[in-house]
Amino acid sequence: MIEKLQAPKGVPEYVPPNGDLFKYVRDELAAPAIAAGYRYIELPYFEDFNLYARGIGESTDVVSKEMYTFTDRADRILALRPEGTAGVIRSVIENSLTQQGLPVKIWYAGAFFRAEKPQKGRYRQLQQVGIEAIGAENPALDSEVIALGYHAFKNLGLSSFELQITSLGCFNCRPGYREKLIKFLAEVKLDDETRKRADINPLRVLDDKRPEIQSLIINAPLMLDNVCNECRDYHEMVLKYLDHHGIPYVVNKRLVRGLDYYTKTTFEFVHHGLGAQSGIGGGGRYDQLMFSLGGQDLSGIGYALGVDRALIAAESENINLEQRLPDLVCVVPTDSEFNVNAFKIADLLRESGIVVDQVTHTKNLKNGLKVANRLTAKCAVIIGDDEVRTGIYTVKWLATGEQNSVPLDELVTQISQHLPLAEKPKKDD
Repeated sequence: MIEKLQAPKGVPEYVPPNGDLFKYVRDELAAPAIAAGYRYIELPYFEDFNLYARGIGESTDVVSKEMYTFTDRADRILALRPEGTAGVIRSVIENSLTQQGLPVKIWYAGAFFRAEKPQKGRYRQLQQVGIEAIGAENPALDSEVIALGYHAFKNLGLSSFELQITSLGCFNCRPGYREKLIKFLAEVKLDDETRKRADINPLRVLDDKRPEIQSLIINAPLMLDNVCNECRDYHEMVLKYLDHHGIPYVVNKRLVRGLDYYTKTTFEFVHHGLGAQSGIGGGGRYDQLMFSLGGQDLSGIGYALGVDRALIAAESENINLEQRLPDLVCVVPTDSEFNVNAFKIADLLRESGIVVDQVTHTKNLKNGLKVANRLTAKCAVIIGDDEVRTGIYTVKWLATGEQNSVPLDELVTQISQHLPLAEKPKKDD
């Protein structure tokens, strides 16, 4: 007997009908960025290992523990992409996108890969929607980016989430803070691995989520309390713009993102219904990332929103996403001899934007209607001898059993008007 193969551990699959819900969530998360003029980029799924070592930081857990790396036939060390920002910056540099004008505004979507310990909401293949705005350092741009992320989650109808924000300072005020933090950590009893991480980049210790480490660093000095005047003024302006946008937020001085390139504005969206995996998205500003990767000394800011976790968050809030999917209409011939006519009707309806499935494998009308019910179609357009001869078609609404006789030239209008309106999330107050 041939052994059945299975998907790799920690890799979620979204099969119908959940696949439709996944795609809906992904599209809704991308919608605010598209509406704001961000342009799409399709990134490679693997890159040179050094892109992430230099871009993210060798001391981060992402690079030191979680990346999937491999050697190709030319002995080049490559890595499956663990995040999107470094790849975007590499592409902007390589393709000279800054020559098209600044800031460069880009959005992307797709799968990213990290060798995590699998659990609900933490996967080895994770799906994200992200944006990057490169080439301008302005609190107004920071607030725009954050607002787009906020509205992306509101698009889904999510309400039980919180925007947390802080500043991680700049390369002028970081050194003084680093000295304070190193002095503090020198008096703390850390395990050998954590001590090694602290020696490379002490800020990484603050990102350690283990309770035993958090209890040791409860009194550690915090970056927001040690930023320079310029960074403090910048941070306060970002908050003022968020207030103007009507975006609620919480200043979290202990917020540390897991990547080394963040400077100044740093933020995270936290959902209160997800337990340990509460982060549903986040991002921040990166002032020297592009320069460190061989490009111009241009600043940027962006975010990544988790599609997997947003879907779980919607489930935790009992949001019925299925009601927002397009309604399905089935074209059902009474016999296979009417398949050609059914094709014509299906094309007519599809051209008007109606989602149509043509039942081609039915033996008779009764069987065809069973198929339509199984597909949860809203109505069936019946194609039989009388319909073809008279040009008047029978439309059966499957939930009620009601039937209407509709002339061909009124078919699109009648079906469009009677399809139930999809539930939409409420607009922000």
